[in-house]
Amino acid sequence: MATQMHPRCDQAAAWGALQRRFASEGRSFDARHALRDDAGRVQRFSQQAPFVFADMSKNLIDAATEDLLLQLARDCGLEAQRDAMFRGDPINATEGRAVMHFLLRTPQGGEGPAQELAEVHRTLEPMLAYAESVRADSQITDVVNIGIGGSDLGPQMAVQALDSFVAPGRRFHFVSNVDGHELAGVLRGLKPRSTLFLIASKTFTTLETMTNARSARQWFQSQGGTDIARHFAALTTNVGAAADFGIERTFGFWDWVGGRYSLWSAIGLPIAIAVGAENFRALLAGAHAMDRHFRTEPLERNLPARMALLDLWYRNFHGFGSRSVAPYHSALRRLPAYLQQLEMESNGKRVDREGQVVPYGTSPVVWGEPGTNGQHAYFQMLHQGTDVIPVEFIAVKEPAHTLREHHPQLLANVLAQAQALMQGKADPGGHKHFPGNRPSTMLLLDRLEPQSLGALIALYEHRVFCAGALWGINSFDQWGVELGKVLARDIAPRLASGDTAGLDASTAMLIRRLAS
Repeated sequence: MATQMHPRCDQAAAWGALQRRFASEGRSFDARHALRDDAGRVQRFSQQAPFVFADMSKNLIDAATEDLLLQLARDCGLEAQRDAMFRGDPINATEGRAVMHFLLRTPQGGEGPAQELAEVHRTLEPMLAYAESVRADSQITDVVNIGIGGSDLGPQMAVQALDSFVAPGRRFHFVSNVDGHELAGVLRGLKPRSTLFLIASKTFTTLETMTNARSARQWFQSQGGTDIARHFAALTTNVGAAADFGIERTFGFWDWVGGRYSLWSAIGLPIAIAVGAENFRALLAGAHAMDRHFRTEPLERNLPARMALLDLWYRNFHGFGSRSVAPYHSALRRLPAYLQQLEMESNGKRVDREGQVVPYGTSPVVWGEPGTNGQHAYFQMLHQGTDVIPVEFIAVKEPAHTLREHHPQLLANVLAQAQALMQGKADPGGHKHFPGNRPSTMLLLDRLEPQSLGALIALYEHRVFCAGALWGINSFDQWGVELGKVLARDIAPRLASGDTAGLDASTAMLIRRLAS
């Protein structure tokens, strides 16, 4: 087993001091009083990072606590762990891999392992050239991306987020679920001669993706389609399997790119087709700007690190088990789903890097919906429920539409919800009582455009890395995804045969009901 090179958080010297701080001050901390009494609070707990402004002043933290958290980060060697990632060290120890998704947005000649960076640009250039050729092809009106997990969530989120940059007359569809209802619903509105299918599977063996890909090919041929090489492309490293499928155009990536970090790679081809090469490069540039911020800024002004330390404070001291993400921009409606995979697949671990069970919580449950929809759904619980749930608001200063009366109302709502969570409202009768002192962070973008979206996503990526480094876990494997997939391969033929030998009583009963 790998040796723990840096102490995990509970073994660091500052951990005990934080426990004492929480018992004496943290448990009863009131952000309302702090904002009233501390003239420097807003300045201390807000900062501008590349393309993202963060106001963390409504959180349950003060300067003394943050200083201890910063000391904890140093005790855990956070900066050294960050530098190891950027050097290309194999920090994904359970799989023996480097973690270098940052290279995917590093300019030519930039910092990082030179050989891998050169390979990135040898792949990027033809991928973007192909995207431009598709954009210039007036016959192609529909692009269908078939993938799952990181091959679906990231590209889908980004294409929706950048909808105002998509050329009119072209539609983008994303199929991930092996449930045939999803693919059938997409295919109903398509014609073979005007459709391009992108099959996104690193190994070209992913069960859900290949089931959908085969069904798409069958539909294409049954509807009179004949040129698979023109209407199908593959995002894969298994060129042979793609060729056997009938695909000639392939774009690959590398084992140091985790699926949930892959939208910057060839997996981002649907994004490039949607917004064009120039805007795709701007997406990469925004992420690279955040990379530089994370790599060079001291911890005191390093936004990903500060947000991760706040996450640890809430998860391991306050005991808050979830965080709600509320983007007040409809184009970011898939961001909470994307962040669910990014954070919970990365940090939903129960053992440290040595395989030892950790005695504290790791990833919170991440969930949310766009505002103002969420206000009329689950915000009741945020304001008056028995659990305290930190909220992350995301707002955009300038709209991408001309409906003038809408945006001021949207911004007023996001500001009011954060204010209401913090201030609360007294009611002796109880039913209209809002406890208040409920924490939130506000992330502000000037505009939702490729550079700001890239920076925002990279901010979340590095925040997840920091939290995992502090908890002493490997944020870059995902063994928990595998077991159910293995068992499904055994169950599938049993549904056809009715064979239940060797199964537990519950599964056997369900198979009998479904097979009858």
